[in-house]
Amino acid sequence: MDIASFVGMISGIALIIISILLNGPLSTYIDIPSVMITVGGTIASTLISYPLSKVLDSFKVMRFIFFNKPTDNGEIIKQIVSLANTARREGLLALEDIAENLEDPYLKKGILLVVDGTDPDLIRNIMETELDFLEDRHKQSQGVFETFATFAPAFGMIGTLIGLINMLKNLNDPSKVGPGMAVALITTFYGSLMAYLIFLPMARKLAYLTKEETLQKELMLEGILSIQSGENPRIIEEKLKAFLAPRVRESYDRKINTVQEGEYNVTKG
Repeated sequence: MDIASFVGMISGIALIIISILLNGPLSTYIDIPSVMITVGGTIASTLISYPLSKVLDSFKVMRFIFFNKPTDNGEIIKQIVSLANTARREGLLALEDIAENLEDPYLKKGILLVVDGTDPDLIRNIMETELDFLEDRHKQSQGVFETFATFAPAFGMIGTLIGLINMLKNLNDPSKVGPGMAVALITTFYGSLMAYLIFLPMARKLAYLTKEETLQKELMLEGILSIQSGENPRIIEEKLKAFLAPRVRESYDRKINTVQEGEYNVTKG
């Protein structure tokens, strides 16, 4: 669960509602025609921009914004180092049974290609092609949310123009000018709220998650090719630690040192 996404979304909506209630009734900001213009118009324009299947897929991706597993590249490094140790002791063929139990499909595919004796350049081409298509799929979903964010304020403005036209028709009745102006501005409020509190932040979060996943896959690929080339597990570990931020690298080293000290004490005892 991504706590930041939940806190950001809920607190943003809550603060807006509270600020409205402090200035008057919430019903003042509820207008069905305005909702129809902004929400309906935004969805319609997005459907014109993308195939229906891509729009539906993007809504499925929304769950990853709120329920994504945090990436732990340190655990991936430990897993790759363990595979390297096995390959060094027992040979590459010994990795086949282990690969079948790997949870990550990308890592599993790469190790099986190594076991099959695939040429290193071909492995890199295959894995990088898969990574490129993964990025493209994620960018399509990101693009759908960016399109929502682009059209929502525009249709908010269209709704405002419609409201102003209706208001100008009643200029001869001053009592209707104020309420008419309020209704005209509600659509702009809806459009801005949809764009800057919902759709644009979602697109940004998807872009961030894509970068995180891409970095993890690149780490895996480097580890896979290092295992195939028969590099020393210690060298592989040091090489892959370059993918970690300094703070994460320090945490990783502390964990490894703690484990090694525990194993030493058990052996000594």
